[in-house]
Amino acid sequence: MELAIKNLRQARVLHVRGMRALSIRKLEQLIRPSGYFRQKARRLKFFIRFLDNFYGGSLDRMFRQPTTKLRGELLALEGVGPETADSILLYAGGHPVFVVDAYTRRIFEQRHRAIADAGRVDYEQLRSTIEKAVYLNLLPNWNPETAVKNSRHLPSRVSLARRSDAARIFNELHAVIVRTGNDHCRTLAKCDGCPLQRFLS
Repeated sequence: MELAIKNLRQARVLHVRGMRALSIRKLEQLIRPSGYFRQKARRLKFFIRFLDNFYGGSLDRMFRQPTTKLRGELLALEGVGPETADSILLYAGGHPVFVVDAYTRRIFEQRHRAIADAGRVDYEQLRSTIEKAVYLNLLPNWNPETAVKNSRHLPSRVSLARRSDAARIFNELHAVIVRTGNDHCRTLAKCDGCPLQRFLS
């Protein structure tokens, strides 16, 4: 994926206007390193057509829509599932939604058994459970300045973007889950040094 993005950036088409102007064949060439490039190119073109038809080609106008409405529209697009829709909403649009991925399931369900009925909880139930926990337990006492100061890494441009406190928490929470998953909670767990090791039962 990184190489595909690099190709789009080098071709100076890493924006809606640039991808709209590309032929489907040229877009396929540029994103070929990402795998399933024909399918992805077609879906990118579908998304741009949706953006043009419903929002005059404006991402700003699209992201000003209420979260529930826009999420429903994104999920209706070919190839856009809940994880993709929520990633678009959170990372590109700054909407306060949590992105559930494979690491989230592995950490919460398999390793720490923090979710009842592990394996039978669907995406929406897990997302809702985590979002409620954030709103009830994290958001009331969250201080963005303290969070940045106490962070173990430099905040990304996305983390510092102007957005609601809830969106910033969901962004940071997903980032630390991915980091923990990459570093420790793989298929073969590396629990030594994991910040969550003390919570294992």
